[in-house]
Amino acid sequence: MTKTKTSAPPSAGGSAAPAEQPTFRSNPEVDAKIDAYIKENPKYWTYVQAMPRERLERSVVLNEVRELDRQQRIREGVLKQINRNPELKRAYDLLVKDLPEDQKETVIAQIGRTTRRAVARVQGQQQQQKAEGVGV
Repeated sequence: MTKTKTSAPPSAGGSAAPAEQPTFRSNPEVDAKIDAYIKENPKYWTYVQAMPRERLERSVVLNEVRELDRQQRIREGVLKQINRNPELKRAYDLLVKDLPEDQKETVIAQIGRTTRRAVARVQGQQQQQKAEGVGV
């Protein structure tokens, strides 16, 4: 997988200078996963190679849009869960009381997501230990 990395900062207008070409980095682990997928799915790889450039570009943008939509749904779900519980809401409000108003909801969502992942991880470990017969 490649990642764009520009070598100079953007111009004052907010975009990179026109003569500048992006450089791409390579991650061997990701490349190996891609190569394995291509090897296991040759028909799909042939299909992708036959796509016109504009269609490929739009597919990449669509994947980004889907990822942003997924993140927004998760964020809304976390905030909804927090707002349903007045005690939990007060606790989160206390944590962010010193932040600027425009940052509070974003930080509450971040803390909520992190907490949800940590709780799920601990619960998963406990279930695994019970399944293995190890005391919790």
